[in-house]
Amino acid sequence: MSESEQPHVVIVREQGGNVAAIPHGGFARAEHGDLAVEMLRHAGFIDDHSPLSRQYRLHWDMGREYERRQATSAARMLTAAGFRVDLDPTLDTDRLTTPSDPGGRRVLGQQLLRLTDQLGAARSPAEAADLAEHVLDPHDGVLVRLSQFFETAVEVVRDVGANEGWEVADAFEAAAEALTTISDDLDETAGELRSLCSGAAAPGWRAQVTGYYATAPARAAAPPSGEAQPAVNPVPAPGRIPPRSR
Repeated sequence: MSESEQPHVVIVREQGGNVAAIPHGGFARAEHGDLAVEMLRHAGFIDDHSPLSRQYRLHWDMGREYERRQATSAARMLTAAGFRVDLDPTLDTDRLTTPSDPGGRRVLGQQLLRLTDQLGAARSPAEAADLAEHVLDPHDGVLVRLSQFFETAVEVVRDVGANEGWEVADAFEAAAEALTTISDDLDETAGELRSLCSGAAAPGWRAQVTGYYATAPARAAAPPSGEAQPAVNPVPAPGRIPPRSR
């Protein structure tokens, strides 16, 4: 790695558990170095210098989530200011990790996993269609780009010229053709998914109550206050004689 690619600051969790920001060679010569120190302090790092080294660390016993959040915040601020930062993947809250990829290095797979989570949380067919188009778009979707990836892989393998490489090239070519077929078959499904939202949604309980009163039979209006109401003689029940008035 050339000097122009060397990080100015490395933020790492040390063996003892401390989260440290360690300046490298370019840090002292980097423009606005004092600004970088202020950014680290703003993110919660404190001076932890020794006679042999100069570094900064987060406070102890603040919890792992706090350490990850503050380390990521420091890296964001430093990067925005033009400093090159090497952030420990285990401290990067923006990096998705899985049991099979604890370092979060399969970035494209992470993006698809996030897209899958967003699709699962979609609140309408239109929102789901917008997300599905990232995969199904015939020009820039994941499927068509994957097909192009395997087509390029075929050329790379055949350029090697090894006899055993032909089987690998054939497998890649078959994958490219299969993905192209899938992409063609699903070309219009995003639009069909979006059209599902044209159906009327079931009314909420407030709308149902309002609709009931709007369509219920009109009731007799009550007489104005103070106005005498006509007397209604009760109808005796069958088999009973009403009492005589005295």
